[in-house]
Amino acid sequence: MTPAPTLIIGAGPAGLTAGLELLRAGYPQVTILEATDAIGGISKTVAYKGNRIDIGGHRFFSKSDWVMDWWRDVLPVARPMHDGDMPLGYQGQQRLLGSHEATAREADDAVMLIRSRQSRIYFGGKFFDYPLKPGMGLVRNMGLARCLQFAGSYMAAAARPIQPEQTLEDFFINRFGRQLYLQFFKDYTEKVWGVPCRDISADWGAQRIKSLSIGSAAKQALKKIVTGKTDTQHTSLIESFLYPKYGPGQMWETAAAEFERRGGRLLRGWAVDEIHRQDNRVERVVARDAAGQRQSFDASAVVSTMPIRELAQALRPAPDAPALAIASGLEYRDFITVGLLYRRMSPKVSGKARHVNDNWIYIQEPGVKVGRVQVFNNWSPYMVADPDTVWLGLEFFARDDDDLWAMSEDALKQLAVREMQQLGLADEAELLDATVLRQPKAYPGYFGAAFQRFDELRAWLDGLDNLYLCGRNGMHRYNNQDHSMLSARLAAQAILNGGAGREAIWAVNIDDDYHEEAEKKN
Repeated sequence: MTPAPTLIIGAGPAGLTAGLELLRAGYPQVTILEATDAIGGISKTVAYKGNRIDIGGHRFFSKSDWVMDWWRDVLPVARPMHDGDMPLGYQGQQRLLGSHEATAREADDAVMLIRSRQSRIYFGGKFFDYPLKPGMGLVRNMGLARCLQFAGSYMAAAARPIQPEQTLEDFFINRFGRQLYLQFFKDYTEKVWGVPCRDISADWGAQRIKSLSIGSAAKQALKKIVTGKTDTQHTSLIESFLYPKYGPGQMWETAAAEFERRGGRLLRGWAVDEIHRQDNRVERVVARDAAGQRQSFDASAVVSTMPIRELAQALRPAPDAPALAIASGLEYRDFITVGLLYRRMSPKVSGKARHVNDNWIYIQEPGVKVGRVQVFNNWSPYMVADPDTVWLGLEFFARDDDDLWAMSEDALKQLAVREMQQLGLADEAELLDATVLRQPKAYPGYFGAAFQRFDELRAWLDGLDNLYLCGRNGMHRYNNQDHSMLSARLAAQAILNGGAGREAIWAVNIDDDYHEEAEKKN
């Protein structure tokens, strides 16, 4: 009798990585169920009139050699068009991407480009370094007296850190001081999450900012002045990165093509309704297509990247009452991107150039709803149909039951254009076109009573022997795509090993040294 396939729920970075790792290892049957017609999850690329939108911005950078090599196996790195090397710094070294190592050409379609990173904070009509670091730029923008206040506040926090560190507010104050926290972190973070920093778990900071602080930033700045080099162990200090020529979705569309070429079954537009189990094993999954047709899929194992809330609600029989209540109470933040096409940005910020050099601009100004602005021209020039235009993505953070999410597309376009004018970043008279994208459940919430009990839910789900949770929503963890891939790799290895090692999945993205330690062991 032919064994039932492994079923993977979701064709994002985690789902596709798990599927390919199983097939590459000779696993006989793998089926991926993707609820939408798109590939890549939130790492997809959306095309609009020849322009491309990257939802949230995805730098292809990892401290894991395995991830970097995996990406390069799918899409080779293009040889720089200029002479000389453009190194990519990671794991404390400048390595990997000299022109002598690049095997493809930028003129090829299926390639990754080497891109320079620049992100800044926009506050009071001025640009500040991001990550925020001490230096003359900060003094010029804020004044010496204010900077001395920041320094005193930081030293006070360093001398008497908040212990135990429970909330995100505690986390920021311990690393930046109360004054810098109030000036540059509090309002923006609360705009992103929709709740006060004191109500958000410090776990979010541990996973997203890790051990970066104003002290480490000062050390990095001084080292660069003295030696010309920086330590790149902190993701936020990356100075260059890889990027698919036509956006992040190109990576996952190419990976999906390989998955199918190797015999994997990829079903688009099939949303999971029910997950049937017998005691502590999942036996089959019921999904429906856009026309409402339902189909049952037998499974020897299930890799789930779907939101845990929906996963628990789909289980038949249902989880016990406490676990189901926790899952049903988990919260998410949703994401709106308004794409705006301009002839140019305001000369007040771009000078004689058509646009600024930033990948992202973090908007700290009060009185506006936009949280961040992407300049797609700087991610890849091939994201923009006409190089004589500027293609921007304004990012708004919402919840699916709030007023912002309920706004019509026309109202969101008007809001975005008005705020760009208000900020002085672009003039409405230069606008050429606009579009709106909505991404539900973009961010798993690190707040609320249910999240405080998440470990109870995790323990219950871990009791299902052949269910493997990975990816951002699959683990309700704010993972980058490389973390999602590493969790998927471990899920695939556990399936190949008959379930052994499944607990290692939860070790991904819990401390700074995880990736390096994982590389040493494998």
